[in-house]
Amino acid sequence: MSRQYITGCTAAAEAAKLAAVEVIAAYPITPQTHIVQTLSQDVYNGVLDAVFVPVESEHSAMSATVGASITGARAFTASSSQGLALMHEVLPYAAGLRLPIVMAIANRSVASPVTIFTDHQDSLPQRETGFMQFYAESCQDIFDLILLAYKVTENKDVLLPAMVCFDGFFLSHISEPVEIPEAEEVAAFVPRTKPQYPTMDLEHPRSFNAMAFPEHFEEFQRDKFVSMAKAASVFDEAAKEFQQRFGRLHSRIETFFCEDADWILIGLGSMMGTVRTCVEELRAKGEKVGMIAIKAYRPFPVQDVVDALKNCKGVGVMDRDVGYGTGGIVYQDVSRSLYHLDKKPHLSNYILGLGGRDVTKKTVYKCFEQVKTWKDAQASDGNDVFWPDENTKVWDTWGVGE
Repeated sequence: MSRQYITGCTAAAEAAKLAAVEVIAAYPITPQTHIVQTLSQDVYNGVLDAVFVPVESEHSAMSATVGASITGARAFTASSSQGLALMHEVLPYAAGLRLPIVMAIANRSVASPVTIFTDHQDSLPQRETGFMQFYAESCQDIFDLILLAYKVTENKDVLLPAMVCFDGFFLSHISEPVEIPEAEEVAAFVPRTKPQYPTMDLEHPRSFNAMAFPEHFEEFQRDKFVSMAKAASVFDEAAKEFQQRFGRLHSRIETFFCEDADWILIGLGSMMGTVRTCVEELRAKGEKVGMIAIKAYRPFPVQDVVDALKNCKGVGVMDRDVGYGTGGIVYQDVSRSLYHLDKKPHLSNYILGLGGRDVTKKTVYKCFEQVKTWKDAQASDGNDVFWPDENTKVWDTWGVGE
């Protein structure tokens, strides 16, 4: 085990290399380019015994990854933003063929207007393609989650692809200390074994992705639904083994001071580190606040969220995304989780940090204050969606300010 001071992109590349991936299909796009660039150099220099496939688009990157995985190879790719959107057509093929592909996503918002900066508007809209989704809070999380993703995807009860998502620039380009285990230790955790799914064999030809008529199609979808549900317990078991081997425990949700909290903020990604700091500071002042970072977004940890939130007074769901015409995307899943409780906390939805806007301590404090005064805010406009960090000066310049 060594400790290295590396960026999030380097951490992702190191994890893929130590997982002994055999095929990397890649097309560069900011801010994930350094992942595939590093792996390309490792393949060229003989550090990684793998095939590197430079393709002409992200659509082709996922297509090549699917092709590699269906031969039984351990495959890896990475993308962001418009690139992930271009991949969309192929993502359900990867899931429907039950291929254990792992893909790193350096989160970046989508156009228009054009941006290279982070929010979750690229990955969250892909949540129902059949890919599992894991969200990192730190560079160490990126490294660990890629290894855990391979452990879970290749389990015979799961066999679904996975995205490991992390905030562009806030994590992709920042350098943090990351514990890197030895290759032998990683090989023991994610050994290369015979594939647990049908693979292409030239000696024994088979047909893949055959036509499914109405009397059969729904059962294929039900099978994926069941496998996604099973992934929750498979992740928990993998996390226990990971802790035993490497000393770090990962939970599908990570709670902080939630046991007796009246007011809790919940969300994804690097901004939850800022929330964690704010909770510590408010606790020191006697405020009964807490936070939840969702690490496994698909499968969504419904019961874990219920158990963590059922006794608090109010919940603020922090969405670094927009579900146009409804509210935040994460908010919808949290609401669904709590719906059947006889006594449930009130919920507020905060859309913030879009297009790379920093989620500052000031913004977090504003969210906590808002969730505590929810009834007053509701009475003013009947809405539960708030934009706590919006730039009112911009609105004033456009002549549409309040």
